[in-house]
Amino acid sequence: MSRMDPSSILAIVLGTGCVILGNSLEGGHFSSLVQPTAFLIVVGGTAGATWLGCPNAELKLAFKLCKRVFFPGHSDRQMLLDEMVKVSTVARREGMLAVENLLGEIPDPFLVRGLRMLVDGSSAEDVKRVLEPEMELEEHHGTQAGKVFESAGGFCPTIGILGAVLGLIHVMSNLADPAALGAGIAVAFVATIYGVGFANLLFIPIGNRIKKIVGHDAETRQMVLLGLVGIAAGVNARQVEEMLSAFTRGHGPAKQEAA
Repeated sequence: MSRMDPSSILAIVLGTGCVILGNSLEGGHFSSLVQPTAFLIVVGGTAGATWLGCPNAELKLAFKLCKRVFFPGHSDRQMLLDEMVKVSTVARREGMLAVENLLGEIPDPFLVRGLRMLVDGSSAEDVKRVLEPEMELEEHHGTQAGKVFESAGGFCPTIGILGAVLGLIHVMSNLADPAALGAGIAVAFVATIYGVGFANLLFIPIGNRIKKIVGHDAETRQMVLLGLVGIAAGVNARQVEEMLSAFTRGHGPAKQEAA
């Protein structure tokens, strides 16, 4: 199980906390920002617009990947490098068939799949032909899932303006009570605050973080694929380590456990 990344929680607390603190320093009250009707309009309207604009498969993947914003579960690149160095040593000394005995000890399914293909007699070109399209497709789907939240961030401010206009319409229909106009207008603009706040403090940053996570995963798979090609070519362990060491700089041993 992957560990929580506290930076995501801290970032949300910092962003929202500073907004609320700034409001308090200006003499505002937190209770004035709590408006269930505005929340319903903004969140419900944004959810509907996003649902209409994105296929269900992308929505499901987006919510699945959203968990990784807080629990990244990155693969340990140093561990992968060590495994490939070990496999390379065994393959050169005992032959590729002997690698099959190591597969049960390797936790990464992508690496295991590639090695199993090599054990079964596939060439390096065969491995690339099978795994590269899979890598590209998975990266594409992950990136599109990140764009789901970015789409929500695009709709949210506009829905907030819609909520503000609806609130102003309600205020203008009660001009007979001038004393209530100020409070009513303030309540109407809370919808705009929700729209801009949710978009820029949550939806767009979450979408960006998901795309970064997907890119990191794609880079890790590229590292594994290069290692598999080197093993298939009979490259010795030292060369495999030198070839892949650039991928581990600043990443290992990974602080996040493998998912």
